[in-house]
Amino acid sequence: MTRRLLAVVAQIPLVLAIMGLLAFVAGIGAAYIANRGDPLGSLPGRFTGLAWGGLTVAATMFLIWFVSVGLLLGIQTRRFGSGYGKAYRLMETFKFEEAIPLLEQSVAAGKDTVDVLMLLANAYAHTGRLAQAQRIADRAIELYPQESAAYVTLSSVYRLEAAYDAAAEVLNRATKLEPDSPVIRAELGFMQQYAGNAPAAREAFERAAGHAMPAMYAVRVYYHLANAYAEDGDARQAARAAAKMVSARDGLASWQSGLAALAGTAYGQRLARELEEIEQALQDADAAHTG
Repeated sequence: MTRRLLAVVAQIPLVLAIMGLLAFVAGIGAAYIANRGDPLGSLPGRFTGLAWGGLTVAATMFLIWFVSVGLLLGIQTRRFGSGYGKAYRLMETFKFEEAIPLLEQSVAAGKDTVDVLMLLANAYAHTGRLAQAQRIADRAIELYPQESAAYVTLSSVYRLEAAYDAAAEVLNRATKLEPDSPVIRAELGFMQQYAGNAPAAREAFERAAGHAMPAMYAVRVYYHLANAYAEDGDARQAARAAAKMVSARDGLASWQSGLAALAGTAYGQRLARELEEIEQALQDADAAHTG
């Protein structure tokens, strides 16, 4: 919650700067319109004040924003270690082997925050070092038992081991810490679905659907809900879920782009089949709409 609040606060100067630029443009435009009949006249004072006031606000807010970002980066470096940011960027491009030494340095320096441990556990897991990944994830839970991210990290290790029941059990513990998180509910549903517990998965998906969620989760959640409602013979609910799946179709690309990092794992193969099924469902929905 604190990280999200800081991220929101850091954006306030940027928003005000944009508003200042808009005020500057509006003031210049209004002055130009007011002077069209008197090209030799001076700009009306109130419009001049609006334009210069907006420009001053924009410049000040941009300065504050850059200073704020610099301070936040400094805080991040002190808290997570100097290699955290680079390791994060490396992991975004699936360069897990290169990220591991940087994260290990952060841990050795005493920067073993839940964020650092989470990244290190995932880096180990994606390079096949599952025992080390589980050790780090267990440590994260031991140090931060009230952080849902620690449990999500351990579940991701179990997921790569194809231990879907264990992953679901850990995610159940995470939901008790963040009961209103649609992402954790969705992840729980995916693992329960893979474990063959369709009723529990459906309940998790329905609870996730009660909140706004990123498109990458919505497209999978509503795909499973549409299938569940169709099996019940509830055509109306199935159609609604299918429509929401279609509206979130852009989220499918996020999962597809990560398949390369899961190559050779049972989970990666299972996820690839599911994504193919969702893609086919989207094509069928398009065909039905066109028809």
